[in-house]
Amino acid sequence: MIIDRRRLLVGSASLGAATLLAAPPVLGQAKPRVVVIGGGPGGATAAKYIAKDSKGAIEVTLVEPAKQFVTCFHSNLYLGGFRDLASITHSYDKLAANYGVKLNHQTARAIDRDKKEVVLEDGSRLPYDRLVVSPGIDLKYDSVPGWGREHEETMPHAWKAGPQTALLRKRLEAVPDGGLVVMIAPPNPYRCPPGPYERISMMAHVLKSAGKTKAKIVVIDAKETFSKQALFQEGWNKHYPGMVEWMGPKIHEGLKSVDPRTNTVVTGFETFKDAALVNVIPAQTAGRIALDSGLANQTGFCPILPENMKSASDPNIYVLGDATIAGDMPKSGFSANSQAKVAAMAIRGELTDARVFPARYANTCWSLLAPDDTVKIGGSYEAKDGRIAAVETFVSKTGETAELRKETQAENMGWYAGIIADVFT
Repeated sequence: MIIDRRRLLVGSASLGAATLLAAPPVLGQAKPRVVVIGGGPGGATAAKYIAKDSKGAIEVTLVEPAKQFVTCFHSNLYLGGFRDLASITHSYDKLAANYGVKLNHQTARAIDRDKKEVVLEDGSRLPYDRLVVSPGIDLKYDSVPGWGREHEETMPHAWKAGPQTALLRKRLEAVPDGGLVVMIAPPNPYRCPPGPYERISMMAHVLKSAGKTKAKIVVIDAKETFSKQALFQEGWNKHYPGMVEWMGPKIHEGLKSVDPRTNTVVTGFETFKDAALVNVIPAQTAGRIALDSGLANQTGFCPILPENMKSASDPNIYVLGDATIAGDMPKSGFSANSQAKVAAMAIRGELTDARVFPARYANTCWSLLAPDDTVKIGGSYEAKDGRIAAVETFVSKTGETAELRKETQAENMGWYAGIIADVFT
């Protein structure tokens, strides 16, 4: 079954949550104000649904420095040649035109929680009655010895979609037959658990399609296991025999250092010299503004109340998406979109006395292994025992028919069209 907009809209009329932390009501004020920081699938969805379903009763401002959003989901399909960059790049204009969302294309520099104001890059301040923080992730540039921010052009990460993604594709296309590609995969938790391994599949597809079957991709992983591991390894053996070698920490005995000058990667087991391409995906934290505002704990991510995505440390702030500690929910675009609808329902309930329903969350992550060979994993989730807990899960099986895998890819493309319409139009 192809997933389209109808499935994505489940949250607009039925998702929500009861509020655990008491926040002062603003009923009777001329128009309550909500500020949303971050224009990804969490922030943009929240801004849209708060404005749309309150029918203009709430003033919504979206603070996002970029005027267009490049989706991380399906950026691997761009890398593999299945999409162009324009098809994963989207404008915020319809949020303003269709729902009255105010767009402020600046960086949010700070949150003054005492005054309930967002400090912008130009020094101006936006007051809020409720604040939604959806800043995505920041990269820990000190987590890979020898690599830092100054090296992301030489050893690209491409874990924030846009120019880095285009750079990685250009560098991949330049890998010669017999060349070596080294990926350094991140430790948990990180954005999009299956993402590095779909990227490996797309890298291998590009090389194979160019006749470069003597090229090799070595994966230095910080984890002993990874999402959909059996499915990915089955796919690599089937479609790209001899081209992909995955090494967990028991094999490589620890990543010791990288040298961007020589494209060398040193592990406790082996040194890989003169690689044609090194893709460093470092450890991650919640976006910087969440850390600086005291919304994150010692893990670097933000605790939330599972009933409504409200910050565990501030009753006037909601946190969404990759920046959160969301229990069983993975860090994905679908998760952020689902969480945003729960938060939007709760915020409307607080500010306009609208009805609030129990929280229901959903997620699916699709991964393309090769043309018309796609697998998926996902589940549905509820607030339970103080956390977001999975109540139903599913994952593709090894050995599935080519017809089923082709149907799964059609579902993947249908979902993308649906979530883009749901978030940005």
